[in-house]
Amino acid sequence: MKNSSKWWKEAVIYQIYPRSFKDSDGNGIGDLKGILSQLDYIASLGVDVVWINPVYVSPGEDNGYDISDFRAIDPAFGTMEDLQRLIDELHAKNIRLIMDMVVNHTSDQHEWFRRARLSRDDPHYTLYHWWPAEKGKPPYRCGFFDPEGKGWQYNEATNAYYLHYFSPHQPDLNWENPQLRRRVYDMLRFWLDKGIDGFRMDAITFISKDTTWPEVTADMLKEKYADDWGHYYAAGPHLHDYLKELRNEVLRGTDAVIIGESSGVQAEAAPDFVGEDRGELDMIYQFEGIMVGYLPGAFKKVDPAGYKLTEFKEVYSRWDRIMEARGWNTLYLSNHDQPRMVSRWGDDSDAWRAMSAKLLFTFLLTMRGTPSLYNGDELGMTNIRFGSIEDYRDIETRHVYEQIRQQGGDTDAFLHDQQLTGRDNSRTPFQWSAGLHAGFTEGEPWIKVNDNYRVINKEAQENDPGSVLSFVRGLIRLRKERPVLIYGEYRLLNPDDPHVYAYSRYDSAAAVLVLLNFTGEDREFRCDPGMTGDLFINNYPDLRRKDNSIWLYPWQAIGGAMPGSSK
Repeated sequence: MKNSSKWWKEAVIYQIYPRSFKDSDGNGIGDLKGILSQLDYIASLGVDVVWINPVYVSPGEDNGYDISDFRAIDPAFGTMEDLQRLIDELHAKNIRLIMDMVVNHTSDQHEWFRRARLSRDDPHYTLYHWWPAEKGKPPYRCGFFDPEGKGWQYNEATNAYYLHYFSPHQPDLNWENPQLRRRVYDMLRFWLDKGIDGFRMDAITFISKDTTWPEVTADMLKEKYADDWGHYYAAGPHLHDYLKELRNEVLRGTDAVIIGESSGVQAEAAPDFVGEDRGELDMIYQFEGIMVGYLPGAFKKVDPAGYKLTEFKEVYSRWDRIMEARGWNTLYLSNHDQPRMVSRWGDDSDAWRAMSAKLLFTFLLTMRGTPSLYNGDELGMTNIRFGSIEDYRDIETRHVYEQIRQQGGDTDAFLHDQQLTGRDNSRTPFQWSAGLHAGFTEGEPWIKVNDNYRVINKEAQENDPGSVLSFVRGLIRLRKERPVLIYGEYRLLNPDDPHVYAYSRYDSAAAVLVLLNFTGEDREFRCDPGMTGDLFINNYPDLRRKDNSIWLYPWQAIGGAMPGSSK
């Protein structure tokens, strides 16, 4: 099974955050026509799939992840005609389109919930989860975006509490109701009929709830769910049943792909979601890799000493090992919910930004799995590092800040941590040029532009053969030319080396050695004489070899044929 070919295994995904990509009308918000205006650029990258974040009608409490109309385009982004044109023109360039979809919850402004909250007798009431107030206070559940951290909100008209795993403005849908599931499936088919090529399903592992509503004690959460509400939420009793049903009802007879955001799913359980014998999801975006280096028990607080490369290697190697026989990996180092790749995993100083960005892309595009690249990372865009809560637009940052403030905590320390880990770091406008607002808009941007746009921008890198952009284009071409980089086996070579990540990719026709120096200092890698043949990846102009050693420059990334391979 592990060598079975699928178009989505061979694809490179390019994620576009529409709100921040390109504004076409000067209102400061990126839109569909803005994406359309840059299709030649997108195609020039060599990517096979574009994934766009939600563009549905939404009040914008969570930047579109609070949907109030599943079947309409928010006027801020354009029209249904604009989306249809985007689908058609991408397809004309042999690029597929995946849309982000949220079916764990809706906006509280969705017509279903507006009616549900009026009366217990309204048929829409059963489309959501409720706890009648006459039963007393509901058992505690965590609300990730709630200022008080609670997951139930009282509604006076029904004298009942509704469940919200995220913001109080994002009530959770009742997947235990077959009528709700039929409505969701019908809506998903609506979008496939438009011609899209699949879905990235937000918070999909949270859709099943234990409606006996057991008390979740601190000891239970710690002992059984690693002290993580996400692990508890992803353990709903009928989750796999619903995913099988969704696939059968929506994707049967199509070659559309379905990728799940898999918060709370650990590596050992991943094949149960993506195994080809399971009939559920095709791929999942796992969280364990992206969480390397975070301190336990703290909200997105990175160890001041930095992350450990040995742990980074262990996580990605373990996921590869577990998935190789029964599933397929996805690979990402940044997205709309994470900080900028080069700021989090590389060195975004002027000295090493470009080199470390190239190294990180070498990792993404030479590992086994489908790589997902986030817009702007191909330029080496960096964290903006806001200094004031007033600059943030993200519901997560603002609500956690308010929680800390109400509890008398250290808000300055929190803001300092957010400069590295906050989600708005990746949501600043795409840096097209050194012109006004980085060429993103002629109006006032919805969020500030990073001041370094005058140096880091697409226009400056377009014709520079040494730029991050040129390097990424070359790597994508290389991946397509060498099947060993897609389907080849993976072997970790130096698990205990704290500085250099070394691995091989190999099949019956070829073998490739990849060496990545994750530090700002020269590092030695000892190997057999002639272990590397012709180099086809190098982010430096040369390679230093001496006796049985390769001396890597700071943040040097190389890839080359190994002896005995035919290529």
